[in-house]
Formats: sequence, structure tokens, C-alpha cells
Amino acid sequence: MHGANLGTLLRTCDAVGACLAVPRFRWVPEALEKGNTLRHPSCVHWVNDPLEWLARQREDGTRVVGVELADEAVRLADLPAARQRTVAVLGHEQYGIPPDALDLLDQAVEIPMVGTGHSLNVAVAGSLVLYKLAGLL
Repeated sequence: MHGANLGTLLRTCDAVGACLAVPRFRWVPEALEKGNTLRHPSCVHWVNDPLEWLARQREDGTRVVGVELADEAVRLADLPAARQRTVAVLGHEQYGIPPDALDLLDQAVEIPMVGTGHSLNVAVAGSLVLYKLAGLL
């Protein structure tokens, strides 16, 4: 929803040793440049068709974990550290992960909230899940 989130996620990916995969939307390069405070090149994968890319990752044996409220979702505290190549899928802050992408998930993870909000900022949610997958939480 906000381009600054991409820079935050890029810094988190760098912190946990991950790469950021982003769609080739025309606003993405500027958003990454604006939000990225790293002083070295970062690992970014440019994706032309996100659904096709995600399906291909899964076919290649990559585990696909989506951050989404779902009946079968595991709580963040119960999410095990990644023991294989894993892609974390983040959705729109208001609309979540699109239905076509939900079908490609191996697992959904939810971040419990006590307050009145329905979701966290996407960069915050993504950062929490990335740290958990990296085994750093």
C-alpha cells in the first residue's frame, strides 16, 4: 500500500540473509530506492508474473508460507524455523493475499493481535515472520 514498506522489507531481508522478490511494477524501483538505507547492493529478484513465479517456486520444492488470517493458519509462535528454501508471501494491508495466490500456499501463518486492529503494517508483519523463519526469534 505504501512504497516505503518495500525499503523496510528489503532491510529486514538483508538482516536475516534473505532476498526480496518484487513484481515489476513501474513504481517499485523508486519505492525500493527511497526506502532502502542499506549502503551495499541488496538481493532483489524481479518477478514479471507473481503467480507464475510462485507456482514455479513451489514446483521446484520451495515451501510457500503466507501471512494471512485463515482457519488452518498456525500462530506465529508455532511457526518453525525454515529448514528448506522458503518463500514468505505478504498480501495487501487491507485485502490480504489474493485468492489465486492463497491456493499456492503450503501453510498460512497468523500474527495474533490483542488490540482492535485487524492487521499489522505489511512491513512489520513481514519482518516478524522473516525473523521467525530465520530462527532468530
